[in-house]
Amino acid sequence: MRTDVRITRAEALFASDLPQSAFPDFTEVSAAIARTWRRHGGSRGCAAVLATEYGDHPETAAARMRWALRTVARVY
Repeated sequence: MRTDVRITRAEALFASDLPQSAFPDFTEVSAAIARTWRRHGGSRGCAAVLATEYGDHPETAAARMRWALRTVARVY
């Protein structure tokens, strides 16, 4: 998988409503990413949510992004 696709998916998962404590499967992750892309107007909107969270809550944003990256790597 290309790195930019993995990162784009992780950004959407980061901005999703799935809790960090979740251990979602492929179907749940794919659905969460699709919902989040629609809600935020695509990958740019998801990246904007990510940037805002890093600015407002850097202490929790890094851990959530690590979870999103690990989850995307695991299910894709």
